[in-house]
Formats: sequence, structure tokens, C-alpha cells
Amino acid sequence: MLQGTSTGHYFQTDAEQAQTERRAAKASNKNGDPLVLKSKLLAAIPDPSAPGSLLIAESTGSVRRVDVDSGETKQVFKGPSAPVTCVAVGGPGNRTVFAGSWDKDIWSWNLETKALVRKYSGHTDFVKAIVCARIGSKDYLISGGADKKIMVWDIETGSRIHVIQDQTVSMMALQHLIIDPLESTPEAAILVSASSDPHIRRWRITTSAVEQIKEVSATEPNSVRHSILEHDTTVYKLFFDVDGEEVDLWTSSGDGTAKCLSRQKGFATDDTIKHGSHVRAVAVTDQWIITAGRDEDVKVWDRTSGKLYCTLEGHYNEVTDLVVLAEGNQVASVSIDGTVRKWPLYKNELDRINKERDEKANEVQQEEAEEPREGLMTLEEEAELAALMEED
Repeated sequence: MLQGTSTGHYFQTDAEQAQTERRAAKASNKNGDPLVLKSKLLAAIPDPSAPGSLLIAESTGSVRRVDVDSGETKQVFKGPSAPVTCVAVGGPGNRTVFAGSWDKDIWSWNLETKALVRKYSGHTDFVKAIVCARIGSKDYLISGGADKKIMVWDIETGSRIHVIQDQTVSMMALQHLIIDPLESTPEAAILVSASSDPHIRRWRITTSAVEQIKEVSATEPNSVRHSILEHDTTVYKLFFDVDGEEVDLWTSSGDGTAKCLSRQKGFATDDTIKHGSHVRAVAVTDQWIITAGRDEDVKVWDRTSGKLYCTLEGHYNEVTDLVVLAEGNQVASVSIDGTVRKWPLYKNELDRINKERDEKANEVQQEEAEEPREGLMTLEEEAELAALMEED
């Protein structure tokens, strides 16, 4: 028997009903020039072959290649029968699209022809994160799953060469993987992993071995950390600030914060952004820090002062990823609400958004003040009653 998915088929609390009604009322807004797709959007990366395009992981089991400016879908890569959670591009000439899925496999297609290349099978639970790396003379795919394992695959042959797990501190479901662009060498990739536990781990991967890197504190030379522990709970996203001299590591977490972990200080916290709620994504430009997550808002923070500069409201469900575009002058956000939205990062545009929000808030306050208060006394009547009570 078919089972409906509408929330109306189930009992809802008053809070859930209010949330459903709020989202329905908010869904028609045009903030961020929304591109409406027909599925939940779970992750996004920039398209390396077209600066204005994104590759988006969809809950319908596909990867969609879209032009953010025109809203045109260039290609759809299909195959998985379950949601796609992550996407990457790599292989010879960066011509292969990879997608990790709830079906426990990693799928790959030719970027231009959409032809299915192969599947990589080995995880025993959802594939949650993938990244590509070149080590020696070969291209490799690295995947992380809800099975708490990291796997390294030879892209050309499809063979698995490493299975990685933390042997000292129990590692939970993987959430994100990223290659350190500063410390990696032609012979070894330095992989950074984030998971549902608060530990961030670094690994040195060669074709023949894997070594977990111990962290030495720059301020306390005799202090050695098995992992980077700067958050209280799940770390969702990792982002290397490649424009900075030290290429510091930015993180976002379920503890409601995004943090800059200073390489010079042994990846200890240097800056903390208190976004609130779960922070699913973080991105950085030379002027701004951008965060987004469960509260549906995209927040832009002044990088110099660390203060909130502008809140971009438009999404009506959790924001799952952020991608900086247009040479740092625009950010695209994707959401479970099925929309891709693009936001300006020019200061004058953010000032305009702030001004319009303030003016609208003032109008609402004025309207509320002018509305007659049915069944209540006027100010004059209240004063008269107070005087009578004083006489009594």
C-alpha cells in the first residue's frame, strides 16, 4: 500500500503546525532570486568548467548542473535510486563527476557526456562525504560514510587501497572531507575529516600507507593532541581560507558556531562566530564570513570586527550549503526547501537590504500602533479609571 508523505496525514503538535504554516507563508518570497527545483538540495560545489555554475546533490538521486545566473539546467546526472548527499569533481583533467548516495555507493559520470563511468562499492551505510586528490602519478577518490569509515579508491581501476578509522578515539559518522592545500605534497595528501563527534582529524595519505597526524600546540610545545577538539558537537563543514597567508581552517558546527582554527596556533580557535542553531555551512571572502544552517537565514559577518553585518532572509527550510561565486562578490545558497538563491556581497547592496528591512519593520510597528484595540479601553479611559481607583 502506498503511504503518503504529507504531514497532514499525521498528528502534529501546535508547534509543528505553526512551523508548517510559517513556512508555507514564507515560500512565495522572491528574495535571493530563487531558482526553484523539484527536490531537496543537500550539497553544492562550484562547477570547475563554468564559473557561474553549480553541481548540486539532490534528494531525487541525481546531480544537477545549473547556471546560477540564467537558472538553466545544463545537465542532470542520473543513476542512484536514493538521495545524493555529496558531490565532487576529479579524475584526469577534472572531467569526472562523483556522487555519494544513501544507497551506500559512489557513482561517477563523464562531466560532458553524462555517460556513467562506474560505481565504487564498499561502504556499509550512507556515503556522506567525498573528495578527490592526486597522489604520486595517480588520481584518487576519498569517501567517508555513516559507517564511520574513510575509504581511498584508485579512480582509474576502481580498486580500494585504504580503509581508515581512528583507533584511539571512536569516530562517528563522517560529515565532510577536505584536502589541505598548504601541507599536501605530490607524494602525500593531507586529508582533514569532520564527523558527528566533535573531533576534527588530519591524515597523511600516500599510495602505500596512512598516518593519523598528531596536533602539537604552538603555545604549549609539550602538549600533543590526538585530534583537533574545538567544538562541542557535530562538525558539519570544513573550509580552507586559501586567500590567507596561513591558509587557516574554518569550521561550522551543530553547537551554533563557526570558528577559524589558526594553523600558526596548532589549529586552536582564533575567531568564533556565534550564528545560533546548527551551522551547516561556512564560506569566507577577504571581507566577509558567511554562515547558514537550520535557522534558514544566511548571515554575513564583517571579517575585521567579527560583527553581524547583514541577515539574508528568503529560505524557508534548512540551508545545507554555501558557494562563493563571481570572484567573491556573490554567494549562492542551497536548501532543503528546494531553492537555489544568490546573494550579493557588495557592501552597498548589503546596506540596501538592511535599509529595506529596517523600513519594513518600522511600517509594521506603525501599523500595529494604529490598529484599534477591540474590547480594550482607550488611553483616556485607562487614565480615568486609574483616577477613580485612587479616589476609592
